[in-house]
Amino acid sequence: QVQLVESGGGLVQAGGSLRLSCAASGRTFSSYTMAWFRQAPGKEREFVAGINWSGSRIYYADSVKGRFTISRDNAKNMVYLQMNSLKPEDTAVYYCAAGQYNIQTTGDMYDYWGQGTQVTVSS
Repeated sequence: QVQLVESGGGLVQAGGSLRLSCAASGRTFSSYTMAWFRQAPGKEREFVAGINWSGSRIYYADSVKGRFTISRDNAKNMVYLQMNSLKPEDTAVYYCAAGQYNIQTTGDMYDYWGQGTQVTVSS
């Protein structure tokens, strides 16, 4: 079992930065592929970034490529999403997810989810 808790969300002006954290508990965290998804009001949940167990494979959605950085620290059971140059379109609830397979961009491939953290970017 893996439990995930996100933190670090908040209100920021366009062009600003935030770092989201995902704290994991439970066994075998380091063996999981981790990902960030987001969901804005009235929209479907969308993939943001993913990272495999070793960090050797990383994938970003085109909308965040070059602005966001996903990383993990297996020794600390933590996953991070550094978000720079934030835009109003980044406003959403951000979710941390864990899965057993290579990075996938669909939510049904992930087994565990956090409760989400709100990110609001103002113009």
